Amino acid sequence: MALRKAAGFVIYRKNCNNVNEYLLMQASYDNYHWTPPKGHLEENELNIDAAIRETEEEAGIKARDLNIHHDFEKVLTYAPKNKPFTKQVTYWLACLVNPDTPIILSHEHKDFKWLPLTQAKEKAAFPELQKLLDECENYLIKTNA
Repeated sequence: MALRKAAGFVIYRKNCNNVNEYLLMQASYDNYHWTPPKGHLEENELNIDAAIRETEEEAGIKARDLNIHHDFEKVLTYAPKNKPFTKQVTYWLACLVNPDTPIILSHEHKDFKWLPLTQAKEKAAFPELQKLLDECENYLIKTNA
């Protein structure tokens, strides 16, 4: 089975109660699933470069808007339903420096939400993504970020 690589960021911000909120975006196709910004690598593109490019394309967030936790890098591998390939997505955790930075959706998404962990996990229907969100929250607690 073919392997398709993608990369993105789990982006969080602190709300006024100092609670972490995670950015999830709703796809404008298929089952309208919710995920962090991510996308496929272009030929010879590095994972981190793809994550930066895709985040700007899909959410309007530039690299300068993010504080990237380079020490938090996770790879999710899964087989999408009814697809002839396996997908491997590399995610980094990143803090939105200015919590008021506007999200500018591309045509690939129809909605976005900033959600605290429990609600983010409810929206993110895939078990792999729910586990990733838990790992992000645990990292932020452990590092006091």
